[in-house]
Amino acid sequence: MLRTDPWTDRRLDGWTLVLAMGLGRGQSPLLMALLLLLACLQMGMSLERISYVPQLSSATLAGRLTQSTFTLEQPRGQFSHPSISDSDAIWLVVAHSNATPKFTAPQKVEDTPVPADFPQRGYYLTLRASRALYPGGPPSNQLRVLRVGNDTRCSPRTRGCNRPLPGPGPYRVKFLVMSDRGPMAETEWSSETRLQQAEVLQAAPGPQTAGTVVIIAILSVLLAVLLAALLALLIFTWYDTCGSTPISGPGELVFVRKYDTHHMSRPSTVGGS
Repeated sequence: MLRTDPWTDRRLDGWTLVLAMGLGRGQSPLLMALLLLLACLQMGMSLERISYVPQLSSATLAGRLTQSTFTLEQPRGQFSHPSISDSDAIWLVVAHSNATPKFTAPQKVEDTPVPADFPQRGYYLTLRASRALYPGGPPSNQLRVLRVGNDTRCSPRTRGCNRPLPGPGPYRVKFLVMSDRGPMAETEWSSETRLQQAEVLQAAPGPQTAGTVVIIAILSVLLAVLLAALLALLIFTWYDTCGSTPISGPGELVFVRKYDTHHMSRPSTVGGS
């Protein structure tokens, strides 16, 4: 659903009143032509407002929010107005939350802000598409999402680059329709989106720091004593093994010499007389 900006309507009504007053007072045709030209310019600069608010994807989707990306639902069926053609570009505007009031739609494609302009301007355009990619109709089984900040390979100075987001935010987004003549329509701004942040381990408070140091020192001493005892045991075992007599193994033969003692004699043979 499209609607015009009320402020634009009031501004056009003002120009109509000025033209009527000028014609009633008999102003020169040249002045009237200039006023008419200004009125046409004002009408050309007005944007159609699409009453659609971009939404984050389902909370059950894995990776919905990361430290540098977030995922949106596709704006399916939101650009079917007759004033929007299939050749018109549909951009996603990514902005810092505090930079949305100063956003100005570029009048030419060459003036499209890129991610490299983000630190200065506070916004840039990315994820260029056409309305053929956002058709209406009943939802299908296919996953229809847009992941913002998902391209790590493109240059930040490239138009339409979808670079990872530089910080936790908050961010706000909207869709902007542009033709060769300039901006045509835009959606509402989304609500604020904050990315995930890495948890930082904090040191213990001051009163506990001294006790922690003492415990670490005691554990270090005990560990050193244990290592010294283990080293002494290894040295003792090695010395005891090297200083002992070799023992015959299963494959070695041991020869024992047989002999008779000097105080033992073979018993005499008893014969008949």
